[in-house]
Amino acid sequence: MSRLCKRYTEHHETVWNGVTISISYEPRWPSLADDYGLDTAYLEIEAIAPERAPLPITETGYRSHFTTANAVAAMGGPVALVRTWLDEEAASSDWRRHEAAARQLTLF
Repeated sequence: MSRLCKRYTEHHETVWNGVTISISYEPRWPSLADDYGLDTAYLEIEAIAPERAPLPITETGYRSHFTTANAVAAMGGPVALVRTWLDEEAASSDWRRHEAAARQLTLF
């Protein structure tokens, strides 16, 4: 089964709509690549300032996501992929409602 291999992880940060986001990217997820020959990449996306702020792709400010290295490369890399994903989801009616509610003042 799995052979021991050195893992390679890229670490990036980007600011999207005032939120600083940490992006960790492993272009080759070891067990799936080694055992099954799959082109599987792994992304971890986390809002770090403000900490765990909701994002259009996650209410908790953290998202773990499997994709392919080819898909990441086709989007221009992990930062470009995440920013495009955020922009697309931010256009949804759910996210627009969330933003409107966050802007509302509450008395209680």
